[in-house]
Amino acid sequence: MKILKKVASVLFILWGFLVFISAMILVFPFILLFSTIFKKKKSQDIIFFFLKVWALIFSVLCFFPVRTRGRGNLSLDKACIYVCNHNSYLDAIAVVLAIPGSFKPLGKIEMVKTPLFGLIYKRVVVLIDRKSQESRARSVEELKHDLTDGQSILIFPEGTMNKTNAALSEFYDGAFKLAIETQTDIVPMVILNARNLLPRNKPLEIKPGTLECIFSERVEVAGLTQEDLVKLKNKVYNRTEELILNKLDPNT
Repeated sequence: MKILKKVASVLFILWGFLVFISAMILVFPFILLFSTIFKKKKSQDIIFFFLKVWALIFSVLCFFPVRTRGRGNLSLDKACIYVCNHNSYLDAIAVVLAIPGSFKPLGKIEMVKTPLFGLIYKRVVVLIDRKSQESRARSVEELKHDLTDGQSILIFPEGTMNKTNAALSEFYDGAFKLAIETQTDIVPMVILNARNLLPRNKPLEIKPGTLECIFSERVEVAGLTQEDLVKLKNKVYNRTEELILNKLDPNT
């Protein structure tokens, strides 16, 4: 039985990889074209239409449906900073399908090296090399410009995938410092079940199943200063943790 499960897992991974790449090849020419023709938020809006097509194809054909709750907490006429937990490579599919409209994620520069995916990745995200202070400063300035342009952004405040057994690992200050500096509200959101369906360090334990995304109410930052940073970070951390532990209704 163990051998059969491993064989089934390998076949499922190969199928998922084939679907992932095929769907990406399908949308890549459109993303390349429109990212060249249009600029800033208009470009991102169009690109995300095709990214949602890509993610939907993968979701349907690989049996990873995405269910959302708390969408009533969102307002598309005002830019926000989405702050989300990060547990699995499936998170990329979940956020693209769950978040309505477009957003600008903050992403690691290392992903640019991935064949084909890297070509799309660098057109969609704000790149950051966490080892470089210059890169960190440049990415912050780019995110500020995006928010000024009315573009929502997405930050994983844990910095990388959560490698602990806790619901969340420690949050970095960046997202909250940026929110205060730009006076932009934060929308806490969580992705549930991703680590169970595709563990980061145990890919052979992959299995189909539902990804659930939950949006909490906006956390308003109007009037806050950098002296309030720790308090704001703790508030968002606690709310995010409660959503993961199912102790908080997204509408409260």
